[in-house]
Amino acid sequence: MMSIAVSLLLGIIMGGIISYFILQKTQHKIAIAEYESQIERLKTEHQQAVKEARNRSLDGSRAVIKGKIAEQFLPILPAFKYLPSDARFLGDPIDYVIFNGYTELKDNRGNRDKLEIILLDVKTGKASLTQYQKAILDAAQAGRIRFETIRL
Repeated sequence: MMSIAVSLLLGIIMGGIISYFILQKTQHKIAIAEYESQIERLKTEHQQAVKEARNRSLDGSRAVIKGKIAEQFLPILPAFKYLPSDARFLGDPIDYVIFNGYTELKDNRGNRDKLEIILLDVKTGKASLTQYQKAILDAAQAGRIRFETIRL
C-alpha cells in the first residue's frame, strides 16, 4: 500500500515536472513568435520610413534643381523686366546684380544719372530669403553699399 502511494506521489511529481517543462517550452515558443512578429512589423515600418525619406529627399533635390534652372534662365523669361545684358549672375549669396541702364549707357543712348544697381534673388515655390540674404537686404535698404577701386 505504501509503495502504491509512493509510486502515485512520484507519478504526480514527475507529471508535474514534465507538464512544467512542456508549458515552459510552449510559452517560450509563443514569446519567440511574438518577438518575431514584432521584428517583422518593425522591419516593415523601417522600410516604409526609409522609402518616404528617400522620396522626400528626391522631391527636395528636384525642387533645388528646378530652382537653379529657373535662376539661370530668368533673364530670358518674360517676367524679367531688365535687359539680360544688364544682369550679372552670382548665384550666392544672391542670384543677380543688375546694372539697370548699363547697356544703354555703354551704347551712348543712356543717362548716367538713371543707372540703377539692383540686387536680385530668385525664389521658386515657397522658398524665402535666408537669414544671410535678409542681412544683405537690410544693408542695401540702410544704404550700406559703396564702390571701391583697388589699383595694383
